[in-house]
Amino acid sequence: MSASRAPEFFVGIGTLALINAGLAQAKNRSGLAWFLASLLLGPIATLLIVVLDKAPAPRG
Repeated sequence: MSASRAPEFFVGIGTLALINAGLAQAKNRSGLAWFLASLLLGPIATLLIVVLDKAPAPRG
């Protein structure tokens, strides 16, 4: 990866992390935790979010 492609890479990873946080919240999971996991795991985190069932709604 050349230095000129670095900004696009980080914008793409950041965008994917935001999308994953939204997906996680839609499945009653922690958006922040999945955002951070997405920064480390990238598309693997997306696959995990899609495959996991919706969590039960929190009581209260």
